[in-house]
Amino acid sequence: MNFQVPQFIETEDKIVGPLTLRQFLYLAFGAGLSFLLFFFLNTGFWILFTFFLAIISISFAFIKVNGRPLSIAFLSATRYYWKPRMYLWRQEMAVPAAAAPKLPEAKSKIAQAKSRLDSLWEQLKTSKEPIPKREKKMEPSILDRVKSSKERFEMMRKITGEQEMARRVDYR
Repeated sequence: MNFQVPQFIETEDKIVGPLTLRQFLYLAFGAGLSFLLFFFLNTGFWILFTFFLAIISISFAFIKVNGRPLSIAFLSATRYYWKPRMYLWRQEMAVPAAAAPKLPEAKSKIAQAKSRLDSLWEQLKTSKEPIPKREKKMEPSILDRVKSSKERFEMMRKITGEQEMARRVDYR
């Protein structure tokens, strides 16, 4: 079966003319706020405020920082500066060897557990036989079964690139 794989999934769809929905909403919000402020501010203040509002809404709609929209970069910067940060580094004091408590039992138990894990890992990596109570015995592969039978099988490759064993039939 052939399926179409979607491409360009990272690009946004153009909804309103050459604008994406996000760009259109930023510009519409700026224009709507400017329209509402027209009734509450004097003409000089309204022109000045509309100018700055237009710059902000256009920059949020079209500017990208490192391939990310300005709104996401602005939110990331705001969170970074708003969230309190405190980095502490304490130098560990060197304990003299005479004052250090001796724990031979704990060290030997840790070493013993580690050696058990290492030996188990080596068994898992190198053995062909299953570890009792931990693994199931593997079924013989298709190739092993084919070698034991008298019929002739071949590996065939489908159009999709998938490999499959098939019985060969000669009609001679």
